[in-house]
Amino acid sequence: MQLYNSLSHKKEEFIPREAGKVSMYTCGPTVYHYAHIGNLRSYIMEDILEKYLRFTGLDVKRVMNITDVGHLTSDGDTGDDKMLKGAKREHKTVMEIAKFYTDAFFADCAKLNIKTPDVVVPATTYIDEFIRVISSLMEKGYAYEAGGNIYFDTSKLEKYYVFNDFKEEDLAVGVREGVEEDGNKRNKADFVLWFTKSKFDDQELKWDSPWGVGYPGWHIECSCISMKNLGEYLDIHCGGIDNAFPHHTNEIAQSEAYLGHKWCNYWFHVLHLNTNSGKMSKSSGEFLTVSLLEEKGYDPIIYRFFCLQSHYRKSLVFSWDNLDNAKVTFEKLIAKIAPLTADKTGDIDKAEYGRLMQSFHEALGNDINTAMGITVIYDVLKSATNNATKLALISEFDKVLGLDLIKKAEKKASSAESDDSDIPAEVMELVEQRKAARKEKNFALADEIRDKITALGYEIKETREGTQITKK
Repeated sequence: MQLYNSLSHKKEEFIPREAGKVSMYTCGPTVYHYAHIGNLRSYIMEDILEKYLRFTGLDVKRVMNITDVGHLTSDGDTGDDKMLKGAKREHKTVMEIAKFYTDAFFADCAKLNIKTPDVVVPATTYIDEFIRVISSLMEKGYAYEAGGNIYFDTSKLEKYYVFNDFKEEDLAVGVREGVEEDGNKRNKADFVLWFTKSKFDDQELKWDSPWGVGYPGWHIECSCISMKNLGEYLDIHCGGIDNAFPHHTNEIAQSEAYLGHKWCNYWFHVLHLNTNSGKMSKSSGEFLTVSLLEEKGYDPIIYRFFCLQSHYRKSLVFSWDNLDNAKVTFEKLIAKIAPLTADKTGDIDKAEYGRLMQSFHEALGNDINTAMGITVIYDVLKSATNNATKLALISEFDKVLGLDLIKKAEKKASSAESDDSDIPAEVMELVEQRKAARKEKNFALADEIRDKITALGYEIKETREGTQITKK
């Protein structure tokens, strides 16, 4: 298996440190609001990576953090505490917000067929571990106290900018909007390990520490949660590309300073999901969530399919038209598979099975090329082999792709198709008008047309399999 390593900037053969086993860490969500579909693209592609590793016979242990402590805009202690902001917005406690949005995150993941990691750790449960590691870094001379806060001293490292070769004089004071310079730092690149002095006087979550009452900085939780659950050596660390600097850079700095040796061998970064106006975020434009997709009549699996049509190391542009195109393609694929489910008899053609399975491994084993993996499904459908072999292959592929292909095909094949000849022409004309209105995103008009259809004695319903029309 070849995997692109962000650390070396090249594809490398993936070799786990321990034969047959893989340790894998994923940066989890900050649970102050719903995850938008840009966030979820990363989790989808990480899910594919994990499932393919398992598919090849490897024993994977995957760990994820949940950031439920105050998450600042920057290391300069500026911007918003996202958890507190969410609590004020909804008139709840921080922990109520954390639980609600943690549950919502995993509910969205379930709709997208994203497997829950083997270990999920809320940051608030590991405060003692954070304090222990920070104390060790101070003892080793890698951390210092200034202005009441504890900082990591990047000048102690031979190389800090491991993902990119920055020049210190070119480094911006901050990496996000609204960041101010922190005068307590000895070096511009130093970062906070523990806050005791904060601009947030009403910070709700604080803990006792050797340095006073406070809370952990932005980066320490991932290092500690990974090392505690996966040990001193990590095979793969995953996350969105925007985490490479400074978050993952700082994770490497503090982890390797603490351990005294190389920490993680492979870094897997997923590029952004963009809109026509730029990078998707919660603060700009329409807040695109899984729930919004469902409200507009899209099966969340369509979005997963949309993501799989592109390579994870390429930026992907989201638009409703692009999602509609993915929906049409997916529905046509299901329609091609559906007839196979009517006759599953016959023995597996071992030669053809082996040839096509090899093609799938060549696709996914080449840096998780999901688009080529989907192409292999079409090769299966074109094959001259029998239905039993085709269904067996598609079922195996879907253990990685997670598109519910066989289940949806069986449902389509078994469901009683509406007989358009029994539906009045007037109703069918309204149905077509409604389809056109939905395609143009004129949902108000689509609702008006639906009411007209209802008044004529018919019900129209958007399902995961398409539009259904039934007589009331």
